[in-house]
Amino acid sequence: MGDMYGLLGRKLGHSFSPRIHAELGGYEYALFEREPEEVEEFLRRGGFKGINVTIPYKQTVMPFCAELSTAAEKIGSVNTIVRREDGSLYGHNTDYDGFMYMIKTSGVSVAGKKALVLGDGGAAKTVRAVLAGLGAGEIVTISRRGENNYTNLDRHADAALIVNATPVGMYPEVDAAAVNLSVFPKCKAVLDLIYNPAHTKLLLQAESLGMAAVNGLGMLVEQARCASELFTDRTIPESETARVTAVIAASTMNIALIGMPGCGKSTVGGELAARLGRRLVDMDGEIVKRAGKTIPEIFAQDGEEEFRRLETAVLADISRESGLVIATGGGVVTRPENLPLLRRNSRVVLLERPIDDLPTDGRPLSQKYTPSQLAIARAPLYNSWKEIAVRVTDPVETAEKVIKELKI
Repeated sequence: MGDMYGLLGRKLGHSFSPRIHAELGGYEYALFEREPEEVEEFLRRGGFKGINVTIPYKQTVMPFCAELSTAAEKIGSVNTIVRREDGSLYGHNTDYDGFMYMIKTSGVSVAGKKALVLGDGGAAKTVRAVLAGLGAGEIVTISRRGENNYTNLDRHADAALIVNATPVGMYPEVDAAAVNLSVFPKCKAVLDLIYNPAHTKLLLQAESLGMAAVNGLGMLVEQARCASELFTDRTIPESETARVTAVIAASTMNIALIGMPGCGKSTVGGELAARLGRRLVDMDGEIVKRAGKTIPEIFAQDGEEEFRRLETAVLADISRESGLVIATGGGVVTRPENLPLLRRNSRVVLLERPIDDLPTDGRPLSQKYTPSQLAIARAPLYNSWKEIAVRVTDPVETAEKVIKELKI
């Protein structure tokens, strides 16, 4: 029986768990992708010391555990398994601790509030248990085939809290949302257990409607901390959860550079990518590849509207990914639909450079408008889209300033 640790699930290609456990315990943590018919054999002969369990196996694994913790038994779901000295399996549920942490750190008030839980799987069972323990009012489960389902949501228009415990909206199917929040005029907060992307379509809509919006990264890290304590039989301070959450968020979210044409987005982006070991995606270059012609040719032959359409299509694809440096085009802010695409998984950095220093050669709109005219039209957009702004000096120094400001 080795000292292997890891995550059991069906599709795990973009899991953050190995990085989280490396931060928490320094041990190797593998991804075990198994089909349903392979789960029993894996559990019996896996050779692991401890594993976490994710969708869709949190209930599947229960019959193979010789003993369940009180929490796992009460909730009816297992997300952590430890192989004991005699080879038998002990099943526990650290998702309870994770969701409790998510609620407490969100500042969302639960007591007495009507809550909708989207989904009826293992994660939803945990959510309902925590909400009940915190004194929530009516707790309604929304499922595809239950009495309360996605065809009669209007009967719950008075819900104050919505928790998404389904995988709808998770990478790579990031354009989906389990519900349309406009149905819930009294909703004050939306908690989404998904953490990739950082802002699901559901959370972006929540923000646009003035609701509190929280993703599941903190929950993921807290449940991992509790699981790691079981794996290693040592105490890990709860303060580690906030630290590791910040580390993972900083390393996985894209850095998207916006700013005036010629401000240095591609050059600074190249420096950032080199320093952080990330891939640089130059959006103008991606548009050229997709169109099979240069940007001046696109403007001359197809017009600016076609260029903008291509730009949005390229951004929609790029923004699904994690850990990139993205150099956008100067006009990306001119289409409102680009903002939720950028915010999906990116921290947006405005690069500022004096107008007189901006080059105009080979830039179609710079031939039509002066930099000052473009700046007047776009400055309010740049400022409303940015998370931080950095003054451009030389590329190396500017990249260092971005890294420092973003605390990466």
